[in-house]
Formats: sequence, C-alpha cells, structure tokens
Amino acid sequence: MQVSKIQVYLHSGTGVWNELGQKRSQQEYKFIRMIVANVSIRINRVPLHVANNPVGLESQIIEVASLLEFKSDERVNMVGIYGIGGIGKSTIARALHNLSADQFEGVCFLGDIRERATNHDLAQLQETLLSEVFGEKGIKVGDVYKGMSMIKARLKRKKVLLILDNVDKVQQLRALVGAPDWFGFGSKIIITTRDKHLLATHGIVKVYEVRQLKDEKALELFSWHAFKDKKNYPGYVDIAKRAVSYCEGLPLALEVIGSQLFGKSLVVCKSSLDKYERVLPKDIHAILKISYDDLEEDEKGIFLDIACFFNSSEIGYVKEILYLHGFHAEDGIQQLTDKSLMKIDTNGCVRMHDLIQDMGREIVRQESTLEPGRRSRLWFSDDIVHVLEENKGTDTIEVIIADFCEARKVKWCGKAFGQMKNLKILIIGNAQFSRDPQVLPSSLRLLDWHGYQSSSLPSDFNPKNLIILNLAESCLKRVESLKVFETLIFLDFQDCKFLTEIPSLSRVPNLGSLCLDYCTNLFRIHESVGFLAKLVLLSAQGCTQLDRLVPCMNLPSLETLDLRGCSRLESFPEVLGVMENIKDVYLDETNLYELPFTIGNLVGLQSLFLRRCKRTIQIPSYVLPKSEIVISNKVSGFRSSNVVEKVGPKVSANAMCVYNEYGKSFLNVYSLNVSTNNVIEVCSPSWNQDGHKLKNIGYRLFCHPIHRARLIMDKVSRSNESPVHFWFRKKFPRIALCCFFEIGELFDNVVLDFKLNVLINGTKQLSTSSEYIYYIKRKTHQKLCCDLQCNKEGIFSENEWNHVEILCEIEHLMPYDSERGMVYHDWITKRILKSSVIHVYSENNEDDFNLVENPDFPLSTEQKFQEMQRRLKRLHFIQLHFHQI
Repeated sequence: MQVSKIQVYLHSGTGVWNELGQKRSQQEYKFIRMIVANVSIRINRVPLHVANNPVGLESQIIEVASLLEFKSDERVNMVGIYGIGGIGKSTIARALHNLSADQFEGVCFLGDIRERATNHDLAQLQETLLSEVFGEKGIKVGDVYKGMSMIKARLKRKKVLLILDNVDKVQQLRALVGAPDWFGFGSKIIITTRDKHLLATHGIVKVYEVRQLKDEKALELFSWHAFKDKKNYPGYVDIAKRAVSYCEGLPLALEVIGSQLFGKSLVVCKSSLDKYERVLPKDIHAILKISYDDLEEDEKGIFLDIACFFNSSEIGYVKEILYLHGFHAEDGIQQLTDKSLMKIDTNGCVRMHDLIQDMGREIVRQESTLEPGRRSRLWFSDDIVHVLEENKGTDTIEVIIADFCEARKVKWCGKAFGQMKNLKILIIGNAQFSRDPQVLPSSLRLLDWHGYQSSSLPSDFNPKNLIILNLAESCLKRVESLKVFETLIFLDFQDCKFLTEIPSLSRVPNLGSLCLDYCTNLFRIHESVGFLAKLVLLSAQGCTQLDRLVPCMNLPSLETLDLRGCSRLESFPEVLGVMENIKDVYLDETNLYELPFTIGNLVGLQSLFLRRCKRTIQIPSYVLPKSEIVISNKVSGFRSSNVVEKVGPKVSANAMCVYNEYGKSFLNVYSLNVSTNNVIEVCSPSWNQDGHKLKNIGYRLFCHPIHRARLIMDKVSRSNESPVHFWFRKKFPRIALCCFFEIGELFDNVVLDFKLNVLINGTKQLSTSSEYIYYIKRKTHQKLCCDLQCNKEGIFSENEWNHVEILCEIEHLMPYDSERGMVYHDWITKRILKSSVIHVYSENNEDDFNLVENPDFPLSTEQKFQEMQRRLKRLHFIQLHFHQI
C-alpha cells in the first residue's frame, strides 16, 4: 500500500520537488527524506468524525461534489455551503473531507472559525493552516499580512483541499483564502457559512444551500436518537410524527429532541413536546441565536417583528408595517435573507423556519419572563388580555397585534393603553371589549381596529404621528375633527354602516388613500375631498345612499376612482383641473345619465367602467377615442376605429331624445368641422314636449328605407347612410327627424356614434355628432328623435325651390383591445339604421314645402301612385316600431 502511493506520488511529477523549486543536484538522502515525510502525512491522516447517524447526507454530498469538480485539475474551485444553524453544513463539509482528502498534496480543515477568530487573532489561524498542510510544527507568520504572503508563496504550486467551517466575516476569507491564484491548479476550497452575502462579497459564485430533511429521512434520524433504531417503537408513532413536524427537517432539532425523549414514557414525551412548543429547548435556542447575535440593532428589530407577527405574511404588507415601526425594511430584509434567517417564497410571502421563529419569540419572552407588559412585543392572546384587563401596560411595549381566534370579551377599564407611551403599532381584530377605549397613545403610527365598537374616537386622542387609520366594520358614527391628522396617509372606513358623513379633510394634506366602501348610510362627503393633492385612491363602492360624490374635483395624483354600486349616484363631479395620473374610473351600477363636459380633463384616463348602469349614459365624444369604455362583462371595451378630431363647442344640450325600453333620455349634441354660425340647429322635439306622438299625420310623413347591411369583413367600423330629400321655399320648415335602428343580439351593450349632416342646395349647413352607449335587455329596437329648425332669416330664396338633403349616420364602434385585438371576431354583422323619418309640423305652410318631388320636375301620375304605395308600406313599418317602443 505504501509503495503504491509513493510510486503514484513520484509519477505525478509534483510534490516536494516542484513545491520547493529545488534542483535534482540536491543530496539524494534529503530528497528521499522529504518524500517519505509527505507520504507519511497522507498515510497517517485521520478521518474526521461526520455524524453518529449520517441520515440524508448522500444526495447533498453528491451535489456539492459536482460543484467542486474533483476530477478536474484545470483551475482552483471555491464552493460555498450556506444555510441556517443546525442544518448540517459542517457535517457535509467533514464528509467531503473524508471522501477526497487522499487526492490532495495538502489538506486542512479549520473548524468553527467564527469562535476561533473571536478568541485568537487571524494570524494564529494562518499558522494552523500552514502547519496542517505541510505537517510542520512551529510555523510562525508574525502578523496577518505576512501570513497572507506566506500562504500564497508556499501554496501557489500545491494542490490542496482547504475547508473553512463557520465563517462569519469577509476578513477571515481574505486572510486565509484571499484569491484563487494563491493555490495550485486542482485545489478545492470549501467554505461553510450562515451568510450567503458573505460568499458573494468574496467573489464565490458556486454556492449550495443545505436543504431541510424530508419527512421520511427526518423520521429516520429522529428514531435513531429517540429509539436507537431506524424505526420507532410501536405506540410512539404519534409522538414521533409530532416531533418531526415540530422540528421541520432541522437535523440539530431532531437530534436534540430525539435524545431528550430517549427512554421516556408516553406521558412524559407528550408533556415534553407541550413544553417545547411553548419554550424552545436551550440547546437549540443557543445554536440558532448565534445568527441573531450577529445582526445590527435595526436588523434585530426587523427580525423580532417578523418572528413575532409576520411569518407567512405578504412581503409588501410586512415592509409597510416595518416602515411604520421605524425600520429600514429593504436593507434589513435582505440581510436576514442572506443570513438564512428567512426567505421570500414564489408567492411573495415571508417564510421563516418555525424554530427560527420560536427562537425570536423566546428572545422577546426573555425580556420579562413573568410580566408580559414589560416586553416590547405582544402577540399571544392570553398575554394581551392579561395586560389590558390588569392594566399592566408600560412604555416598553412597541407593538400589539391581537387577532383572537374566537370573539373574546375583554373586561377592562378602558385606560390600559394610557401607559403605553411608545406604542407605535396597534392592530386588533375579533375582540369584544366591555368598555370603549378611554385613551389612545399619541405615539401611534398605525391604528387598525377591525370592528371598533365605539361611535367615536376618544375625545383627547392626539394622533400627531398617525400614518394609517383603519376602522373597518366599526360602529363609528362620526369623526369629530381631523385637524390633527396631518401625517395621515391611509384612511379606511370600509363597512362602517353607521357612518353618515365625512367631515372636512382639508387639514389632512398627505392623505393618499381614502376607502369608504359599503358605508351604506353615507350620504354626504365634504367638498374638500375633491381637492386633496396627494390622493391616489378614492373608493366609495357600494355606498347606496350617496347621490353625489363632491360637486367639483381637482385631484392631480389620483389614479383610481371607484364608485361601483353607488346605485343613487346621479352626477359626476366637474373636473376643474387637468388630471394626468388617472387610470381607471369605475361607475358600474350607478344612476348616472351623463358625464360632464369637463371630464375631458381626465387626460390620463385609460379605462372607464360602465357595466350594468341603470340609464343610457351620455359620454362626450372626445372621451371615447382615447379611453377604453367597458360596458359589459363580456366585452373588454370600445374604442373608435377612426381618428376623431377635437370637437367644437357645444351646439345644444339635451337636444337629441333617445327612446328605448328604459324610457327616454337626452344626449348632448356637438358640432363637427362647421362654423359655430350654423344656419340649421338641433333642438328638442316639440311633439315630445307636448306629449303627442307621431301618428295619424298622413302625408306629412316621409320614410326612407335602409336595406340590411352586408357582412363586414374587416376591423374598420362602417356606417349606413340615409339621405332624406325634400324641397322648400321662403323659410326652412321646422321638422321632426326620427331615426330607427336595430343592433341585433351580438352584444349586451354597444357604443354608437350618431352623426347628422344637413345640406341645403349642396352646401353643408349643419354637422353634428353624439356618441353614447346603448343598452340592450328585452328589445333590439331604438329610435333617436330631434327637431331641426332655421336660426336665421332671409338667407334662402322665397320664390325658388331649395333642395334639402338630410344625411343620418349611425356608426357602431367596434370592440377593441390594444393588446389582444378584437374581443370577439374580426367579422361583425352590422344591422344598424333601419329607416329615417321626417315630419313637417303643421305650423308651416303646405304650399312652401314638398316631401315627394321637386315641384319644378313633377312626377307622373303612375310614379305618384307607386311612391304613395311605398310610403304606405313604410308608414306601417314605422308605426309598428313606435308601438314597440
């Protein structure tokens, strides 16, 4: 065996010869002596103790070995092994030492460097490293910097295996394994640590995180220690499973608890586990607490908050509360993650090993083992009830989060919070109190009291530091004054059924979120809410008594306005200033019938939601082309397919009357591309105002049929045109215009663009547009009606006949989505305009107009008869439509 190793050593061309750079002229006996010494070191190496029961190591050793690339001598490989205390990092490193030590010229295992560096300086560790590699005693380096030079000089041509166990400072790595070029090709460096960031700082990119044992292996390891066998004893199955669940795959805990339960009866085992679940065993606590002791003060506070309150909570919420407590959350959470004290899972939630959590809670318990009121954090319901009922609060308490599993009555005097001068976070849920709180500390930054029982806040409450106020589902009836809430950012009164009005918020300048959802008796919101410069979210959905939000608003920071389910809401605020940040406005299930002209100031608006509204809502034309209008759960939205120019000034409000199964409503009509001095104007129909219907009016009706439109094969919306012709002289007659159209059953709701053009003697005298949403329930027919009249005198010939052409267009705006394209299909069936009708009022002289023919070119008798037949058929069709509507 020895001869074989010597032969291999000589054949390798390495060893003492190359290491010392000596020439072959060296005396032969000295050379042989050095060879024998080095071979003896290899032969006499004593394997390290790995573990009494090395369960679950094999797969992890293979994975780390693959990172080390033992078969390759092309470069120096540095690999970091990290994980929480007690997870088995050192065990894996010792196993790798035993597996591969014989492949190297020099080997050194420096155990527990953290502890040794505390009691000795780094120079002593350097001396130990050199002594173990060369098998020489008495090596002295002088100081750390000389030691670094010596290590590099003596090892740069030597293939070595170095294991640095439990490193906690980057200075230790710099002093012992400064850079890859310190060592010969094929050298392997293994570093174990609890701090992943430390490895990255030293440039180590190959890292391995030690995993917890799976249930099967965990049960096996526990059984070896608790029962001295691979399998557990009959009758102890439940005990074993409970212990394994408690340890969560942590080998240290499985060994400690298994050993402590060895030889004990079932009753004693159950009692011991009960105790462990309350108080972490000292041996485990001491090992895990090492990581806590290495944290900075800010990081310790963050760790204790997470351990006491936020394990498994969403990371965004955790950061928010930590900020309110006064911590720098981003950096602190990163440090805890690097030191393996916590993780953030794929769902964005904080995950902390239960034993790590227990260690943190035990640290807080040790602040005062007998009196909970002298601890910094309270989370255990019994402790909280004790402090409140016994009035044991002190200025040590910083955070209370009480979320009782069952509704629990707290019998107190109401003054317990008075002594908590440093209480910053107070979160209470599912608790019943015998009395209303008489006092709340002014130190509070977060007050979250779900189901707050009092009708008001304490009269002397001075919330000068309060940032978040959440009183959801409370009995709050009034908020007396918000003058001192100058730091408030978040205000939540959701589900406050007794709240009737919101007072002035003008003294709450930093408010960023106001939630009033489902305050079903809220009927008044102070107008100051419309002028909060920093408000980002305003939500009042489900406020069924609210008929108006505020009269006016200018909210430059607002991104979301949610008024869904405000069934009595009839008006939308006038928008007084440009709002560039607004993205979404929800007006579903409201009673609105129009939006104000100033809604155009919502220049950032991306989506306007109008699902299941009670009325046909009038939307200014300039809103539709740039915003998604969502009016159905099926249809994502509507956007005009054509580029619509900015509209001119309003010609007439409430001029166009819409009739459908809901009754009647009015549209605002806007002029397009025509001078404001229009000769013809649109106004409300006189017959509608007088309560008369268009019936029995004989020859005064003229109908123009529109044939069914063909299938449209492209994405561009096309319209059908309905030219109606008549002749007049002297004065343009006042006429009623009715347009009948049919959408069909393609969509629940559609957006229509109605356009009206009037040409007299070939010259355009009127051009209007009105876009609105048409809702379909029981019927598919609808009509638009208006009056046309001349607003100027003496511009037409009194003797010559003037030709009038009325062109009605109804354009169906197609569903559109910028990312997904068409919502349904590219092929859309268009059944829009069925016919148009004009009626000349009796106030006009019959001799001065003609609806059938040009008086200068009269029809023949046969043509007149045919035209009369066609008119009678159309009249029957129109009367049927009137009857349906």
